[in-house]
Parts: sequence; structure tokens; C-alpha cells
Amino acid sequence: MGADKPVPISLDGVRDKNIMQLKKLNVALFPVRYNDKYYADALASGDFTKLAYYSDICVGAIACRLEKKEGGAVRLYIMTLGVLAPYRGLGIGTKLLTHALDLSLKQSISEIYLHVQTNNEDAINFYKKFGFEITETIQNYYTNITPPDCFALTKYLLQPPQKK
Repeated sequence: MGADKPVPISLDGVRDKNIMQLKKLNVALFPVRYNDKYYADALASGDFTKLAYYSDICVGAIACRLEKKEGGAVRLYIMTLGVLAPYRGLGIGTKLLTHALDLSLKQSISEIYLHVQTNNEDAINFYKKFGFEITETIQNYYTNITPPDCFALTKYLLQPPQKK
């Protein structure tokens, strides 16, 4: 009877002692290699960067960077969010993104944005479900992957900027 019991999904912070988990996930998930600045930014973002565990197996992560805007406001940049293929569709990506959205609201962060390769329809549709909108197309954003173009997707959590 207990076979239908949901497997717990837990999130854990990224620290020096487990940053290799994030590095291994990134190699498996993304066609891009990330430099030391990426990992320094991920560590500096504190609670915004999380590893996701499914039944105690590290299967996904979100890595973020906090950016100061003119006027002192802070926005959140989602550098990466990914879940290993066999574990997709189980709510892990949703849990990671919801964590970042909730934490942003608590810290009065008004804007979250990210870049997605233009042919990554699964990711684009995933973010649109959470209210992200395509706000820009950037030509030749990526090097060494095809297509090289990306969309910037943005979600405004508080008041969106007024159009002039």
C-alpha cells in the first residue's frame, strides 16, 4: 500500500564543500562550460542558489546572481536552472523556481530575468507558466553552440516599470 507515497524532494544550499555537485550537474545538463566567476556568483547569492535532491540523490539545481540596478534596486539573474532528464516532470524544477520567486518577494526584489537558447521550447514554456515573458532577443549570445541566439525572459514581481 505504501508504494504510492511521494518521494521527498529537498533543497540544500550550495557551499564550498558541495560546489562539486553543482559543477557535475552543469557538465551533464548544459552545452556551456562555466567559469570560476559563475561559481563565485552562485556562492555569493546565498539562499538563491540551491541543489535539489530526489530521494537523497542530487538531480537538479538553480544558480542565481544578485545584480544592483541604477537607483539601488536589486534584480535576480537566474544563471542556470536544470534537472537531470530522468527526473524531469516530477516538480523538481518547479520547486527550485518557486523557491527563488518566493525568496525574491520576501527580499523585495522586483525583477527576475534569465537567458534561454531560442530553440529551447521546453524551457521557454516552463518559464511562461510562471509569468515570465520574452522581453528581448539577443543575436549571437552564445559561442560554440547552435543556434547562438537567446531570448531574455523577465518576470516583474512588484510594479513593472512604466512605459513612457
